[in-house]
Amino acid sequence: MSKQHRALPATELPAADFYDFEALLSPAEKAKLAQLREFLTAEVAPHAVGWWNEAQFPEHILPKIAALELAAPDRREFSHLFTGLVVAEMTRVDTSLATFFLVHHDLFVQALLDFGTDEQRVRLLPDALALRTTGAFALTEPDHGSDVAGGMVTTARQITDDAGTHWVLNGAKRWIGNGTFCDRVLLWARDADTGQVRGFFLDAAAEGVARSKIENKIALRTVQNAHITLNDVQVPDADRIVAVNSFEDTNHLLLGSRISVAWQAVGQQLAAFDIARAYALERQQFGRPIAAFQMIQSQLVRMLGNATSSMAMMVRIAGLQDGTSTEATMAQVALAKAHTTAAMRETVSLGRSILGGNGIVSDYGMAKVFADAEAIYTYEGTHEINTLIAGRAITGISAIV
Repeated sequence: MSKQHRALPATELPAADFYDFEALLSPAEKAKLAQLREFLTAEVAPHAVGWWNEAQFPEHILPKIAALELAAPDRREFSHLFTGLVVAEMTRVDTSLATFFLVHHDLFVQALLDFGTDEQRVRLLPDALALRTTGAFALTEPDHGSDVAGGMVTTARQITDDAGTHWVLNGAKRWIGNGTFCDRVLLWARDADTGQVRGFFLDAAAEGVARSKIENKIALRTVQNAHITLNDVQVPDADRIVAVNSFEDTNHLLLGSRISVAWQAVGQQLAAFDIARAYALERQQFGRPIAAFQMIQSQLVRMLGNATSSMAMMVRIAGLQDGTSTEATMAQVALAKAHTTAAMRETVSLGRSILGGNGIVSDYGMAKVFADAEAIYTYEGTHEINTLIAGRAITGISAIV
């Protein structure tokens, strides 16, 4: 190999965090992020493709994740930037595991913290934080995704009898992450009498709850998405989320989870860049590594630019979250989710192209990254819906019927 085509050792190459945004973290946060990376390298990276191929969730790993003490980071006085980088780093190694983490922590646990009664927190929170029990978030329905705010058909009817007050749930939910094995479901239904949106910490093993795994997915295969049907399911009033009375309460949680998914788009791009650069440095064609070719370098730089600009946007969102005088608005978060996922789609496509035919088999990792990106592009508000939320903010006109 000629001198000009001899690559530097990997340890001497710049990190994918090209502008060193991690320098903004505190020393304690840097140490915690390093601990997470060590865990992911040892416990997840060697197995992630196998779990994905088999569409099996590694429940055995949950106690080890709990031991990292990453749940409810704001309660541990970690910054929102650290919180986002945790999601990005998990996604960088395995998007499915990151998705489990944010569904359980950002939605189920956060709902307990923000809306749960003192009794519910005492009863449910310790086990949820320790991952002795797992939670899911059930909002989407078979016929209602983007329009579920106005179209929700799952019902809850209050019944008061000699035994006291309880609720009867009927309907169906679909695409519920963790839904096949979770212990509790944060479930949303419309009050059959008042039309108000109600929330429940539903016992997933309650009589009348039927759960089936959604098969044949091409993305997030490790995530166990469920179709859930509810047939006269009785829920005690003690499991109702008393503080929830409208869809605006749901939006409070969705704002945080949408931010996390935008961070996933960052992590997905970092993963694609890692794989593509390593491959380009190793793959030999025409007597030299393909990283020596101008078009490959152009593609790698485009990927890095997309990842860096996406991370910069999310660093600013984290700053708004940590601010005292202003907070990130739904429109700002919608723009971030739309922009970062669009950039992600291009980035993973370029990465798959660099790997050529090897980019379409999961053995090399890129096919998994490429496929999982499609789920990130769609969930927590599709690209189109998030675009229209931002469009409404900048024009004052809603294009959503």
